[in-house]
Amino acid sequence: MNLKATWSVLSVLLAGLLAVASFATAPAQAQEQLAGTLAKARETGAITIGYRESSVPFSYLNARKEPIGYSIELCRALVTAIEDTVNKSLAIKWVPVTSDSRIDAVASGKVDLECGSTTNNLERQKRVSFSPTMFVSGTKVLVKKGAPIKSFRDLAGKKVAVTAGTTNEKTLRDLSEKFKLGINLQVARDHAESFGLVKSGQADAFATDDVLLYGLIAQDAAKSDYEVVGDFLSYDPYGIMYRKGDTQLAKVVNDTFQVLAEDGEIERQYKRWFLRKLPSGESINLPMSAQLETIIQTMSVKAE
Repeated sequence: MNLKATWSVLSVLLAGLLAVASFATAPAQAQEQLAGTLAKARETGAITIGYRESSVPFSYLNARKEPIGYSIELCRALVTAIEDTVNKSLAIKWVPVTSDSRIDAVASGKVDLECGSTTNNLERQKRVSFSPTMFVSGTKVLVKKGAPIKSFRDLAGKKVAVTAGTTNEKTLRDLSEKFKLGINLQVARDHAESFGLVKSGQADAFATDDVLLYGLIAQDAAKSDYEVVGDFLSYDPYGIMYRKGDTQLAKVVNDTFQVLAEDGEIERQYKRWFLRKLPSGESINLPMSAQLETIIQTMSVKAE
């Protein structure tokens, strides 16, 4: 065999070896055809996260106006898992959303993940998908100390602040209608604005998820002036939202939450944000509920 022919054979062999090596090192998801959010992330090199500005301690802004919180940390873990899946480092683009805009932002593709304090219910599942449950809350009422309001029946004829687009707004409307309470709902843009209505005397109470009320009180300079009263008026399991029908992303989200539950990361993040001091120096001091403990224990079991 002459030199030219030998070189031709070697070139073919080398090309074959390189192709085999490339196939062997490609991530399993990439060997499939990436679709949906994963394909978008691979192509753009970025993930867009919708965050809340005042959902303490889930998703809110610190003194430097950066998104922080329990939900934000869980979303950062999801971004890392997505990076591993698409085999590419991804930048995070932050987009503020409100209770009223968050579902549309996910459904329309404006954000890829919504990392806040969003209740997973059947009505919302018609438009978006949710991660496994990361927190369990329920509607309660915040009032100024000394106010003659101890239960939802005491809200009859009162001005009650609610945040637009929340399940709490619907809960209060339904309660008012069912028990003929004649509640005068004051609908605000976000939780901070709703709390502000009570602080300024424009509302007698503010109804939202109890943990958010505790978070707002903990951050307020006059925290001793307010209290959370009454029984739970609703059941609200929180999840991270993403686009409906995105089966590849759904697998990444579910697998990641299983790993986070199994290695104790969800519990560590819970302790960081609910039991220890927040960056502001205050603590919500809210132990994990038995319900959430059971949910995380169940989540940690890997599916066969």
